[in-house]
Amino acid sequence: MATERLYGRNPIYEALRAGRRRFHQLLLAEGVQEAGRLGEILSLAAENKVAVRRVRRGALRAGDGHHQGLEAEVSPYPYASLDQVLDLAQARGEPLFVLLLDVLKDPQNLGTLLRTAEAVGVHGVVLPSRRSASVTPAVVSASSGACEHLLIVQANLAQAIDQLKGNGAWISGLQAAAEARPLGEADLTGGMGLVVGSESDGMRRLVRESCDFLVRIPMRGQVDSLNAATAGSIALYAIWAARGYPGIDGGTDS
Repeated sequence: MATERLYGRNPIYEALRAGRRRFHQLLLAEGVQEAGRLGEILSLAAENKVAVRRVRRGALRAGDGHHQGLEAEVSPYPYASLDQVLDLAQARGEPLFVLLLDVLKDPQNLGTLLRTAEAVGVHGVVLPSRRSASVTPAVVSASSGACEHLLIVQANLAQAIDQLKGNGAWISGLQAAAEARPLGEADLTGGMGLVVGSESDGMRRLVRESCDFLVRIPMRGQVDSLNAATAGSIALYAIWAARGYPGIDGGTDS
């Protein structure tokens, strides 16, 4: 049976809360204070009948020592289908809001974007089936467990874009190019798929040509670019703002 080890208190807490993985056991370093967030984790583990094993700190091996005295043996990440993403948008009564990541390689960047995507209420995230970072324990850690609450799809990106367009979404590509519209001048209120390209090369040509329009983030400083995670996070918040912040008090469903 395939298993992996999650590490760190927030990622494990969120995985327990989400309830989408099977927990085989928790490994807890001897002598840690079982209070605060750790106390909450142990309560959730007891509710879900998850075994807790106390071990020497040296027996914890995940995360290059960044385990915070806790690891969890769990089933692999449960990827979703694009149909589930479409169903979620329909159930919420909201225009589609999907993040598509074109061959991001860095787990930290992927985790940051997943954390932002969950915060602004995207209906799903699409990752390429090949040559891209996937949802590994390092990505779960970098997202602080936010990915456990997201519908994440692994698919052919071109086919996913076609399916999203067929369901009424416009596809915008984030690109620092002269022909790209400044973010504040683009209509971001309808069904939307936002494509963020790789750290070094941006979007692949065929993916870029599949976009309905390109957007860029205006900048006035001496540095003429932002990294993929920062730029993508800004664009995600801009889309959420354009819709009137649906999902929070005072927000509207546009």
